[in-house]
Amino acid sequence: MKSVQSALIIGFFGYVVIVTAVYLMQRSMLYAPSNAAPDPAKVGLRDVSVTPIETPDGETILLWHTTLSGGPTVLFLHGNGGEMASRANRFAAYQGAGLDVVFVSYRGYGGSTGTPTEAGLISDARAAYDWVLSKGVGPGDIALVGESLGTGVAVQLAAQREVGALVLGAPFSATVDVAAKRFPWLPVRWLMKDQFRSRDYIVDVTAPILIQHGTEDRVVPFEFGRALFEAAGENAQFVTVPGAGHQMLYGPDILQREISFIQNVLAP
Repeated sequence: MKSVQSALIIGFFGYVVIVTAVYLMQRSMLYAPSNAAPDPAKVGLRDVSVTPIETPDGETILLWHTTLSGGPTVLFLHGNGGEMASRANRFAAYQGAGLDVVFVSYRGYGGSTGTPTEAGLISDARAAYDWVLSKGVGPGDIALVGESLGTGVAVQLAAQREVGALVLGAPFSATVDVAAKRFPWLPVRWLMKDQFRSRDYIVDVTAPILIQHGTEDRVVPFEFGRALFEAAGENAQFVTVPGAGHQMLYGPDILQREISFIQNVLAP
């Protein structure tokens, strides 16, 4: 009997240690910047400027952008891993389609100061949005594009500020929903700091929405993208990509569908 009690006590304290470690390390598990900030030309881009801007809370973040003409403009918010530089093909695709382009490097990511948090990333996105407006681009000419974790940032921004279109690749209802499924043995809903509850914000988005999601996505399971679509209004459309995993975000068909949607919605 005593051995059973001892095992239970050891097991309990072991569980507490694991929960505590996960709680303390959770942001390093959620955000994975590579902290690279190469010149855009080194990743094959041309006619791209790098501009630092200051956020309301005093951080300095970098923007990669084309010369803004006041016409249709893509404001892109990347996922949790890597940097802007690892999305050079996406930048080039928008640029090649004749769209003006602005990529945001969140705090703590390549070339930007600070440490990433949900509130921080939202602040960064707002600062970038305001910078775009200051260059003479109207709110209705902004196509806000988010991939993976960036969809959580994009949905909140689109719920708070006017945009012409919202494009989401492999989104989620909330990061806490994804984490709770992945770690059912942890009290995730009590512990998670950055929950990115997109399902609570998307109802306030008035712009046309395009959502694309692969059925075999193991990073953000398909069910969570579908749940976000179901929480959205009638202005949303959902594209199922059969057999595709999370890497579908970088596929040419995905990019072309995004570009066609943006051009159709933001056409003069």
